[in-house]
This record gives sequence, C-alpha cells and structure tokens, in this order.
Amino acid sequence: MATVPDYRWRMAPDGLATRRQLRELGLRPGGQDVAAELLRPRRRRGPLVAYLYRIDRAKPVRSMTPGRTAALAKAMRARRTCPNCRRDAGYCIPRSLGMCVTCDDIRRERSA
Repeated sequence: MATVPDYRWRMAPDGLATRRQLRELGLRPGGQDVAAELLRPRRRRGPLVAYLYRIDRAKPVRSMTPGRTAALAKAMRARRTCPNCRRDAGYCIPRSLGMCVTCDDIRRERSA
C-alpha cells in the first residue's frame, strides 16, 4: 500500500481540499482515493487528521431527487415527534431525554 503525503496545518498545496471544502465548491470526492493527509498538532493527544482530495478529480454533487427529498423530510419528522405525546415538538427530540422537554418536565414533577 502506498503511503500518502502528510502536510502540517494550513500548509497543504493548492489543488487539494477536505470533504467540507469540496462541498462548499459544490463538489464531492467521487470515489477517488485520499491524496494527502493534513495534520493538526494537539498538546496532550495525537494530532487531528483531515483527509485531502484532489479538486481536479472531484465530481459535482448529485442533485436531490423527489424521492430523496421525501425520505429526508420523513426522517426529520420522526426526529421531531415525541414518542410519549405523539406531537411534533418543532425541534429534534434530545436523545438524552428520549421525549420532548414538556413531557420530561411532567415526568420530573411526578417523580419529585
């Protein structure tokens, strides 16, 4: 297996970008292998690693189809629906609570 070059933080050459940078340009890696690694040192732990991809080999982002848009809307609706009161909370239900804040407040009042 060939090794990829390592670059220090903010020292990567032009023509390379992270996934997020590609996304801002309206691109995606498109199946290409990692071209390089970007290393950001930290004090007490190992360095943070970001993978870099070649911009010239990147492909445009696929557009959303009506089916994918509907599936995403259904998934977000499920994340907003409280399993206790079955209402749309208007926000994503915190996983730590497992229910909307109103239901959690009622549960705490009953147990106190």
